[in-house]
Amino acid sequence: MRAGDIVEAFPDFCMSHDNGAAVIDFFKKINVEKVYDPKRIVLILDHAIPAPTMKHAENHAAVRRFVAEQGIENFYDITSQGGVCHQIMCENGYALPGLINVGTDSHTCTHGAMGAFSTGIGRAEMAAVWATGSLWFRVPESISVHLMGDFLPGVSAKDLILTLINDLRSDGADYMSVEFSGEGVRHMPLGARMTLCNMGIEMGAKNAVCQPDKKVYDWVAQRAKKSWEPLWADDDALYAKKVSYDLSKIVPFVARPHFVDNGCPVTEAEGTPIDQAFIGSCTNGRLDDLRVAADILRGKKVSVRTIVIPCSWRVYRAAMNAGILTDLLDAGCVVCNPGCGPCCGNHEGTLAAGESCISTANRNFRGRMGDTSSNIYLASPETVACSALAGRICDPRKAAKL
Repeated sequence: MRAGDIVEAFPDFCMSHDNGAAVIDFFKKINVEKVYDPKRIVLILDHAIPAPTMKHAENHAAVRRFVAEQGIENFYDITSQGGVCHQIMCENGYALPGLINVGTDSHTCTHGAMGAFSTGIGRAEMAAVWATGSLWFRVPESISVHLMGDFLPGVSAKDLILTLINDLRSDGADYMSVEFSGEGVRHMPLGARMTLCNMGIEMGAKNAVCQPDKKVYDWVAQRAKKSWEPLWADDDALYAKKVSYDLSKIVPFVARPHFVDNGCPVTEAEGTPIDQAFIGSCTNGRLDDLRVAADILRGKKVSVRTIVIPCSWRVYRAAMNAGILTDLLDAGCVVCNPGCGPCCGNHEGTLAAGESCISTANRNFRGRMGDTSSNIYLASPETVACSALAGRICDPRKAAKL
């Protein structure tokens, strides 16, 4: 196959969350009684849990009925076993090297951290996959992102991906496969790789993927839900574009309202007042993210309301057992149940008119977290934690002085 060819693929896993209710409506219109393969369907409630409105409760109920009718075993209800869908897919062995995954969420590209081709699709498309087991794709062109070195203190993968999006712009990788490789990737823990791939869609990418290595193989060895085989580009592969970054040159970065590619070094936004800080989401709600925030906040008090949401109950328990949640609570943070929370504006931290939030989430579009006159600044857990202390956007490299 070559870039531009049309292929029919048979996705290994097909993921939906609360919007599974809408997929079910499309599926019923196809007039097929049973899904093609219930073992390939994964349904995870996460966007509004527990249900904050009657409409959300009705959607959840529709998903539960469908799960029972179709015999779908891979279902994560509102229990202490679930979490944000992309985290669950990676934690529980659905995202594997060489697999093809699809999901009715644009940040399904997160699964590429494990070496999978994983992409978001529409609800009607997902209903067709449920019914037939297959879906056509146009083979994307590729962008090579070669990473060297390692981050300096106070800098992390979120700063890198915000920098990359700012450089390439929101359409710079439209319908392309963004491939991260090099020693810089090998130095990164898997959580950092998930942060990179998660935001591939913010530069238009069809998928984003990190070259799998021993860290990935060790991770999936005890989790894999099916057999897998790693796959990567040949040494002589053709790329539409090649870029490279020395991680030691990356600085703390912020995306200003109301676009992800409206970025700048944190020094240019420093001093901007904030009303709320949010640490969590499928981008930065993992254990390493919570730990770095706790290290900054330990023994201090936040100056603005600070909401922390671990991205899964497994992460929540690990943070609890490590004393991380206690440090965050002692600092004045509010710790909520795993889920998407305020990231998509459903509940647990929506913004009032004119308010500003600095967030570790992946989008800062107008009105996404509440009132359309509110402002969202995207940043790393390090930057968000320091800003929560100061009550204004702050350079995390100054953490020791706060």
